[in-house]
Amino acid sequence: MQATSGLPEQLRGTNIVVAPGIYDAFTAFVAERAGFSCLYLSGANVAYTRLGRPDIGLVTATEMAETLSLITARVACPIIVDGDTGYGNALNTQRTVRLFERAGAAAIQIEDQTFPKRCGHLRNKSVITSGEMVGKIKAAVDARASERMLVIARTDAVAVEGLEPALERAALYAQAGADILFVEAPPSRDDLAAIRTRFGDQRPLMANMVEGGRTPTLSADELAKIGFKLVIFPGGIVRALGRLTQDYYGNLRQQGSNAAMKDRMLDFDGLNDLLGTDALLADAAQYEG
Repeated sequence: MQATSGLPEQLRGTNIVVAPGIYDAFTAFVAERAGFSCLYLSGANVAYTRLGRPDIGLVTATEMAETLSLITARVACPIIVDGDTGYGNALNTQRTVRLFERAGAAAIQIEDQTFPKRCGHLRNKSVITSGEMVGKIKAAVDARASERMLVIARTDAVAVEGLEPALERAALYAQAGADILFVEAPPSRDDLAAIRTRFGDQRPLMANMVEGGRTPTLSADELAKIGFKLVIFPGGIVRALGRLTQDYYGNLRQQGSNAAMKDRMLDFDGLNDLLGTDALLADAAQYEG
């Protein structure tokens, strides 16, 4: 693993921080190897891959922490972790923050949906009161051991109450101590621009790009021009994997062979080269009697 600058330093830089979604140590390792300096551990991705279920609040805090600890043992770059609603009230949120920070989180994202939550781009969401969410943000800030572990406040109120109430909520969350603001699922580019206009440089702003979601899909450069400092592409890897696995298993079932998929796969040696198997075995050899 190579040392990398922390998330606070990256956010102070001139470039937008692009954090692809991951769901385990393997995807984290490959993403870091591709050159990304920050990664996003998506609760939705964990639900998709560990449970084979949709993002409707089924994943637990301990499942996320266990996954995170395996990832931080493999990669060096900062990991932003989806903390859903904090998994309960303000006291539950504090437990979640401490658990994730001990597991190596560089930032935790907390949202103002009711529990059980659902994917931010699904319909029929509901939100808690802004006062209850302010309490959760304050609790999260008080619980962290280091100010370098950032707190991201997400509001899902755009789809429930409209853009202006969502901006009012985000302003309250900033006052409560949130380090980064995340207004989820704005439905137009103008709405994205309005978020930037409202907050300027008060806090770094985060955007979420979901192919087929409610927000128009923009590139990182386009979002940077609007004024966003952080963009996540949380579920893209699972959507890509979903297509590939359908093709792979369908072909294997029909053909009884992987020959037709050969050009879309790593072979045995290729996978071991990627993982650094020879180097690891050589390292182990020095301890053999």
